[in-house]
Amino acid sequence: MEPWQERLLEEARSGALATIARDGLPQLVPVCYALAEGAVAVAIDEKPKRGGTLARVRNVARDPRFALLVDRYEERWERLAWVRLEGAAETLARGAEWPAALAALRRRYPRYRAMALETRPLMRLRPSRVVGWRWADAGAGG
Repeated sequence: MEPWQERLLEEARSGALATIARDGLPQLVPVCYALAEGAVAVAIDEKPKRGGTLARVRNVARDPRFALLVDRYEERWERLAWVRLEGAAETLARGAEWPAALAALRRRYPRYRAMALETRPLMRLRPSRVVGWRWADAGAGG
């Protein structure tokens, strides 16, 4: 990963996680995330959910492939950039299995400090490919 890509991932507040649904189509959901130990952590937090196992968790259990897209859009197009991580994901039964990830998530998102993430599932995204674009690299100035 290039330094600017890592900076973009640190600066952005959310990304779009794509997993593969049972019918083979991509299924996208916005997620909060944190970088930890060369991977990306995505908590299954305490925000209200419909109940049952989330589609992203079912999808990863069936097919671990994922893509995470993080972008920066501004009216000053010279600041446009995006990064896409691709690889394999797994869901840990309990966040307590990955303490460094919980610490990173709580540093990044203060609301997580009051949540019992140790007892909830936690997704670990292991990127094997990083693709990105930014205006500055396109030779368009800025």
